[in-house]
Amino acid sequence: GRRKVHYLFPDGKEMAEEYDEKSGELLVRKWRVKSALGALGQWQIEVGEPALPGAGSLGPEFIKENNANPIFMRKDTRMSFQWRIRNLPYPKDVYGVCVDQKEHCIVVRTTNKKYYKKFSIPDLDRHQLPLDESSLSFAHANCTLIISYQKPKEILAAEAELQKELKKVKTAHSSDGDCKTQ
Repeated sequence: GRRKVHYLFPDGKEMAEEYDEKSGELLVRKWRVKSALGALGQWQIEVGEPALPGAGSLGPEFIKENNANPIFMRKDTRMSFQWRIRNLPYPKDVYGVCVDQKEHCIVVRTTNKKYYKKFSIPDLDRHQLPLDESSLSFAHANCTLIISYQKPKEILAAEAELQKELKKVKTAHSSDGDCKTQ
């Protein structure tokens, strides 16, 4: 039910996206950059839920992050960019969400000084579009703060054009590869 698209850029960057086949909605976007010596770096997730480490696998450190910490993730809808911050139990009137025009980012803060987060919108940065305070809204439900930013018409037009191009691209299936095991 997912369509995966992999991009390789001349500067050595890689981008992988996953779309829902029925709705065409972007589910995951992640980036990877080669190091100065040419080694592949870790995937940095821009859109979608971070991959959970496998059960029983321990990283280089034996320290695990507390599961009650706030979890910040981006999950877009068709008409808006959307971020979800889980594990924030305070009522809605405690949160302040605003646009910082000087640093070109969105700022989330609480009046009780328990949470503070600054983040940018890479899609707007790539299209060199300004942030608009009137496009920003937020809601709080089930210990999750949901921040929405209405997509500008330039982004909507670019996404529609990309969807048309992706429909033209032939898909490769794992069974169609040239290298077959014997």
